[in-house]
Amino acid sequence: MKQTSTVALFQYWDRLRNGRTAPKRTEIEPADIKTMLADTFILERDLRGDAVFRLAGTRLCAAFGRELKGFAFASLFGHADQGMAAELARGGFSKKSVSVAIVQGMTKQGRSLEFELLLLPLDGGTENPRALGSICPFEKPYWLGADPVVECSIATTRVVDPDNEARFLPPEAVVAAPPLVPTDESLSSHEGTRRRRFRHLVVIEGGRGG
Repeated sequence: MKQTSTVALFQYWDRLRNGRTAPKRTEIEPADIKTMLADTFILERDLRGDAVFRLAGTRLCAAFGRELKGFAFASLFGHADQGMAAELARGGFSKKSVSVAIVQGMTKQGRSLEFELLLLPLDGGTENPRALGSICPFEKPYWLGADPVVECSIATTRVVDPDNEARFLPPEAVVAAPPLVPTDESLSSHEGTRRRRFRHLVVIEGGRGG
């Protein structure tokens, strides 16, 4: 992973999964990754088994000149690379694999721009697989968004072992995620109440007054 935003999204995902294969899709909080939302997306599997955009960030849609929601993920790519793109998405759905790719985008007016693509699996159950991802340009030229990308090709791709990858990534890119276990500090607003800790939960005694 070469871009700070790509690294940050991976580390946020890695923090949420907490040793599991993937975090649950309900654990993703847009507010926690608000600085990256414009370049991120969520994929889902449609009835045909294809990966389609469930959500896509505003800058990502602007770069491709269209609202991506409902479109097939593979439709961003030229015919020669659509099979590979579909396979990357299927790997995230069925094998919970993490993948990174360098993508070359070609615009309507013949300009080219490199992007870094990241695909991260989410646990949506066997019936509703999801994937979180980002497509971030290595540069932000003045014409990006005005001259839309009409076709992408895959230059390189790599399946990542998330446990090994996390050891070599710079710590400064970490995005804060809510603690998975409540801390005493996070309960400071409940001073004066009785608290009991039960495994990973904290019970605050009290309730509605009579």
